Amino acid sequence: MNQPKNCGNSSHVCNNFHDTIEFIGKRWMGVIIYTLMSGPKRFHEITEGIPGISDRLLTERLNELIKEGLVTKKQLEPSSTIVGYELTDSGMELKEVITAIRNWMAKRTNL
Repeated sequence: MNQPKNCGNSSHVCNNFHDTIEFIGKRWMGVIIYTLMSGPKRFHEITEGIPGISDRLLTERLNELIKEGLVTKKQLEPSSTIVGYELTDSGMELKEVITAIRNWMAKRTNL
């Protein structure tokens, strides 16, 4: 996922927009972001909040989010291996998008 470039007002879908939608739309990606919107979580707290996700896939998705600068991984205790995951400021900017999708879905299911 790259930073957006000028896509112009063309009727063609900008590659950056397409790449971003594909990234956010990967399996479990949106729900991981949604889970972290309420604050930092340890790995097991994320898995408990997302029934059905495997440890392997969660690790993969968290690493992708870290690589894109949307999530940080922090050591919680200096003398241990306990870590937590937290949305960065850039990741928190997705809160409006995730909330809008959630609200849209809620309206659609209540028709």
